[in-house]
Amino acid sequence: MDQRKCECGHTNPVGTLLCESCGKPLNVEVYEQTAFPDMRYEGMARRSQTYTKKWIDRIWNYFSSVKIAIGIIIVILVASAVGTIFPQQQYIPVPVPTEADVARFYTDTYGVLGTVYYGLGFHNLYSSWWFVTLLVLLGTSLVICSLDRVIPLYKALSKPRLNQHKSFLKGQKLFAEGELAPDVDQAELLDSSALALKKKGYRIFRAERAIMAEKGRFSRWGPYVNHIGLILFLIGVLMRNIPGFYMDEFVWVREGQTVAIPDTPYYIKSENYHTEYWSEEEMPAKLELNGGVIPKSFQTDAILYVNKNAEVPGKKPDLIEVQKGPIIVNHPMMEGDLAIYQSGVQEMQLGALNFVLVDVKQGNKELGPIKIDLYNPAAEQEIAAGIKVRVLDYFPDFVMGKDGKPATQTNLPKNPMVALEIADESTNQNEKLVYLQGSVLTQKSDGRFGLVFKKPDLIDISGLNVRIDKAVPLIYFGAFIFMIGVVMGFFWQHRRVWVQTQEGTVLLAAHTNKNWFGLRREVDGLVEQLKLPVTVEEKTKA
Repeated sequence: MDQRKCECGHTNPVGTLLCESCGKPLNVEVYEQTAFPDMRYEGMARRSQTYTKKWIDRIWNYFSSVKIAIGIIIVILVASAVGTIFPQQQYIPVPVPTEADVARFYTDTYGVLGTVYYGLGFHNLYSSWWFVTLLVLLGTSLVICSLDRVIPLYKALSKPRLNQHKSFLKGQKLFAEGELAPDVDQAELLDSSALALKKKGYRIFRAERAIMAEKGRFSRWGPYVNHIGLILFLIGVLMRNIPGFYMDEFVWVREGQTVAIPDTPYYIKSENYHTEYWSEEEMPAKLELNGGVIPKSFQTDAILYVNKNAEVPGKKPDLIEVQKGPIIVNHPMMEGDLAIYQSGVQEMQLGALNFVLVDVKQGNKELGPIKIDLYNPAAEQEIAAGIKVRVLDYFPDFVMGKDGKPATQTNLPKNPMVALEIADESTNQNEKLVYLQGSVLTQKSDGRFGLVFKKPDLIDISGLNVRIDKAVPLIYFGAFIFMIGVVMGFFWQHRRVWVQTQEGTVLLAAHTNKNWFGLRREVDGLVEQLKLPVTVEEKTKA
């Protein structure tokens, strides 16, 4: 590594702007300009300015650039904004979605833009490999930027320079120089200066002919405490990609249904769902609702089971009840790290179709009831002696495909079509009936069997958000550390005042990282109190 030597005899590494020993500017070009070297890192050499030859140096220098960090942040912000244009897949109202259901949802709901959105993978943005890569790059940049600056800053601040070179003092924004009277005791002058500054809360460092007063040094670490908080926050976010640390699933459960919670040994059963509404007596004032109502709470009475055979692949589930109770909005059911939230509902949905099979040729004689469960239709059921009903085909959300064949748009019974076969084993008669949109299509114009409609079964479907997030404590801790850094850097300033005597003159200089007006008042007060023969000058640039 190249070195450069100061006139004081100290050898400094390349990239050093101010001598590590006496504080004199080293770069000739900078020294000849009116602008003084940047005091942000006390003129110390940073690694990115010192090592440039090896490949690891190039990587370090690339990520130590603030411009690169800002560029990564902008890309993340733009991507995050695009991810909020349409809902992410986990929040779309498609119970038990398949990829075809998801693609169809975005196309049907948002048109061409929805198709493009889904095709580019923005429907699962925040768990995508490229978004996670951006977060890793941002974390890498934060770590390298911090180390590249905090190490030289620590070296400079941990060993404050007292007998600074005159050019260093003259380079400060606040500087004053004056001739001392022959009878002035220079040691007493320094003692008086130290005492006056100590009363203002400064910490005093003393040398033979100089003092340096300092306060608020800890505020210089505020930005780096911010970085630590952000790094912890990013680590918490990235930990969500580790199996077992994070899960965010959405399950739909019909009343009376028991469903498995994905990626867990748990099952959830909805015993009952009900919505509570505000009564007029509970209203603080009479509202014109035009016959409407205002919901008060949404509640699912649920049972949580654990499968004892979860670790045995292919074995039939052995469910054991672990918890039973209500799941209400903002009051989840908790089991260890698992939290189950009430997040959605589909009320009064078709659950089953009810018919009565009649013998048309015997004056519509009732033969027996038929129930078609629209979520799990029985393949065959016997409704009377020797008479069986078989489900030949079932389309929950019927649509005629482009090929002229029946198909279903979704797996929800929004527009059910059921093809039935009625078999009378005693007479060996078979007939086919099709139910569609409230009508019955018969195979024969003079068929024997017919269907009489009865009230369908209506059910409520609860939307439950199941979440495990073990990274939350670290994320909150990172946010807390970040706020500490904000307070440190925002409410305090790092102030330093130098008083030196050289060959019958007194030199006074001061520096702060912000709030120059407050520092100027303190310096003017010191000059007035000690009656120093100086006039403080304030430069336009530090």
